[in-house]
Parts: sequence; structure tokens; C-alpha cells
Amino acid sequence: MSEIAHLAATIFKRAGKASRFIVAIAGPPGSGKSTLSARLHDLLPEGAAEVVPMDGFHFDDAVLERRGLRARKGAPETFDFAGFEALLKRIRAGEADIAIPVFDRSMELSRAAASIVATETKFILVEGNYLLLDEEPWSRLAPLFDFSIFVDVPRNELERRLMERWHEHGRSDEDARAWIASNDLPNIERVLARRSAADLVIGLSA
Repeated sequence: MSEIAHLAATIFKRAGKASRFIVAIAGPPGSGKSTLSARLHDLLPEGAAEVVPMDGFHFDDAVLERRGLRARKGAPETFDFAGFEALLKRIRAGEADIAIPVFDRSMELSRAAASIVATETKFILVEGNYLLLDEEPWSRLAPLFDFSIFVDVPRNELERRLMERWHEHGRSDEDARAWIASNDLPNIERVLARRSAADLVIGLSA
């Protein structure tokens, strides 16, 4: 059994007979959270899981410009934390058919109500950089999760993956390196230095 298949089995077993089981999948930029979430989604029973990405709560670039935060897009301060927390509380409460926003990296903006968490959805896979950040207000999220996973990847591999990501989105080598140095690496350091303990820590190969 692969590591991810074993993880899916662990989540399934831990959920037991719960009607809803919320899993936090955290890690620094480039660690593979989205990939892991998608693969777990496909391994859990069909129709029983939904991925909820924190990235859907990015402030729009126009808002970041007005706040002087455009150059720090992706830092904790550039997300609508209150909106994200409210969504997780609604999911925790088991509300019916909850619309969720999804970030479209090709357009660099969030699409509102791009997906739905249905009433019968049991496994909620929440993925994002700061789910385990031990700083206010992010530390308030901890009670909303039933199980937490931290994806731990060496810094050099994170940098390689981020270079690949920004190349795919049209950045030159120079521009990609500058963005990683000024923005991604400070966010990586913050995630690694200020994270609370996860129930499970895993590595994730490309």
C-alpha cells in the first residue's frame, strides 16, 4: 500500500461513524498540499469527500494594492481570515450545500461559489499554508479540525518546485527567483518556524 493510500485508510478509520470529518492539510508553499488533497479525494469513497482550499480566500490584487501588500501576496495578512473561519464553522456545523470559493492561479483571482460542500459530504479536506500557524488569529482554527497533517519537504526541493511553478505561469528565471526570495521564502520560513504540532507529519515526493 502506498503512503497516500495508507493515509486515506487512516482518515477513513479515524472518521468512524462521524457524519463529518474535517482534515487540515498544511505545509509551506510548494510542499504539494494540493496534490495530496486531490489524491486523497480520489482514494476516499466516491462522493464522500470535498477539497476546501484556503487559497480561495486570497484578497484580490486590487485590495492588496490599496493596502500596500501586493508584493507580499500569499503571506497570512493577504487572506480574508474572517471569511475563511466563518466557512469552516459552517462546514463544522453541517449546514446544507455550502458554496466555497476556489483560487484560479491562471487568472490570479478567486472564483466565488466555484464548488459546493454538500450536506452528505463526510470528508472535508482543507488545505493551506497557515492552517497550523501558531499565531493569532490563525490559531483559532485548531478546534475546527478533527485530524491534521503537515507536509514536510526540504527547502531546496521547495525552491525547485516553486521555480517550476512560476515558469509555468510565465515568469522569467530572474523574475521567478526574485519573487521566491522576496515572498515565497519568507512565507516558508514563517510556516516552518511558527507551526503547531500536527497529528501526522509526512514527506511528499514530486
